[in-house]
Amino acid sequence: MKIQGILTPNIVPFHEDRSINEGELRRYVSWLIDKGVNGIYPNGSTGEFIRLSFEERKQIVSIITDEAAGRVPILAGAAEANIDMVLEACAYCADFGCTAVSVTGPYYYNVSQESIEHYFRELAERSPIDVLLYNIPQFSNEIGVDIVERLAMDCPRIIGIKDSSRDMPRFMNTLGKIKPQRPDFICLTGTEETLLPTLLMGGDGGTIATSGVAPEAVMKLYRDWQRGDLEEAKRVQFKMLELIETMFAAGNFPEGFREGVNLRGFSAGRARQPMAPTEMKHFLNIRSKLACLLAECGFDEAAAHCESQSCGQGGGSGFVAGMDHLDVETIVREVFGRLNPDK
Repeated sequence: MKIQGILTPNIVPFHEDRSINEGELRRYVSWLIDKGVNGIYPNGSTGEFIRLSFEERKQIVSIITDEAAGRVPILAGAAEANIDMVLEACAYCADFGCTAVSVTGPYYYNVSQESIEHYFRELAERSPIDVLLYNIPQFSNEIGVDIVERLAMDCPRIIGIKDSSRDMPRFMNTLGKIKPQRPDFICLTGTEETLLPTLLMGGDGGTIATSGVAPEAVMKLYRDWQRGDLEEAKRVQFKMLELIETMFAAGNFPEGFREGVNLRGFSAGRARQPMAPTEMKHFLNIRSKLACLLAECGFDEAAAHCESQSCGQGGGSGFVAGMDHLDVETIVREVFGRLNPDK
């Protein structure tokens, strides 16, 4: 299966004791697939891979591949502290039937670009599964565009890149340098705010955290782009911004996205990073705002958690019913209605 379109970096539901809630993870993954996402991306930042043990990361990939049962591609995160552990992760991902793995540059220690290139060349030579480079310079060593180009040309095992740098010129340079030479090289964005611009410039899709909360909206944008309805796709892209910003504003990423999943009717629990009391007060305020946004999008399951008296009075039409005919203004009516008062 080809990796393209919208891949969801899933959250991991936890029990109260912070152990993995396998039953809820399975239910959540099946729900995402039923909503039409093009793939699942376990053990990414949204899945808090860094807060899990190696065995837990392995367990999550096992659960998700089993539940997906070949319905969609699985692009699994395989970032580890050293290359031997990365290769061990690659091996279990291959054994479980993943389509490919995503690997960051080395993290924690700063290393040279020369060392990074050598790291990925060795990985490409020894990996039993296809590899996507994962550029996220906020948390790991940046993989320079020139290095990406050389690896793309020299290493068939490296099939693409996921770029979460939030750097649109860099993304365009990657496309411009590599796609003419290797058209099948996959270029995914990890930044939902730039999803449509990267698609328009020739990108292949994205790993989009918001698709784990509102898959209907993100898939609508992607379908609108596919059928050439660019004006509608632009409207969805702009109107999603408040939803994205609200989830980020909750603090302690991915706590806001986790709460969005809770508000969609799942028992996702709390993240493994505890909140301070002042943070919890802020989080509860953001939670109410997020619930209102989701309820006004037509997701009735969120309405009970919205403190606004007007919440949910639209009858729950929004995203859920008649998605193909959605009036996108409802996505963030609370904020963006000011921009189009005649709507």
